[in-house]
Amino acid sequence: MPAYSATVKVPGTCGELVQGTLDGIHFHVTCPIDIYSEARVEVASLTCYDGCSHRFSFPPDRPKSAEAVQKTVRFLGYSDIKLGLDLRSSLPLAKGMASSTADVAASIEATALALGKKLDEKDVARIALSVEPTDGCFFPGIALFDHREGKLFEFLGDPPPMEILVLDFGGEVDTLAFNRVDRTVLLRSLEPRFKEALEMARQGLKSGDARLIGEAATLSARTHQAVLHKPQLERVIQLAKEVGAAGVNIAHSGTVIGVLLDARKLDKSEAAGFFQKRLPDLEKITPCSLTSGGSIVCNS
Repeated sequence: MPAYSATVKVPGTCGELVQGTLDGIHFHVTCPIDIYSEARVEVASLTCYDGCSHRFSFPPDRPKSAEAVQKTVRFLGYSDIKLGLDLRSSLPLAKGMASSTADVAASIEATALALGKKLDEKDVARIALSVEPTDGCFFPGIALFDHREGKLFEFLGDPPPMEILVLDFGGEVDTLAFNRVDRTVLLRSLEPRFKEALEMARQGLKSGDARLIGEAATLSARTHQAVLHKPQLERVIQLAKEVGAAGVNIAHSGTVIGVLLDARKLDKSEAAGFFQKRLPDLEKITPCSLTSGGSIVCNS
């Protein structure tokens, strides 16, 4: 039996509500959903007597999470340790739903708790960013975050009651490869529209106005067509207007498109049927809810 253990859940996302650059600094506004990655870490002993150094077991298909665990152990000042990592997730890979970030952040926080420590979100961000560009879904509420260098952070508020239809038309995007491309000139030219979308999102979250949040997301999605084109976007926006949705958002460095619904006005099951009938090239539709970000400690 392990000496210590902890289990932590972190939400994935339906892309982002807004994404772009501010004065050349990358940012996004988080769009956390009620689909989670769960990490369990078990520490066998704080001292290994057989010469091990950061020896642990982990899922072979999750090397980023394994790296995050190792870096967390070092960040907390341990040198010899034996532990195991187990991950469970319903988030699809390479779609722009923060599957990797949710895995990594949950692994970091579970490792710390298993060692009797509690990291704040900025420490989690620092470790996660040393592994890869990182979504801000582990910050509470809805947040503005610089997903590349962590230079920007702002709590924007808690979301009003909103539901999301996650539309998957197939395909994948390699996030690391996408982020390696230098688009500085293009992004700077689009900044006025990014700033407009961000201000709309700020006001929508402050007032609990789902329609304003949806308009902000739609503006950001359309602006980002110059960066990563989604051929189905305009059709989805048209259908969203017909059904009375608040707006449309996207995974800016992924493939999915989200239809944002005011939960006080529309039923997501009925709306899902509407889109399923009208989009024959749709591979999958996942109804979910916009939620507050942040980690959930299941046990420790």
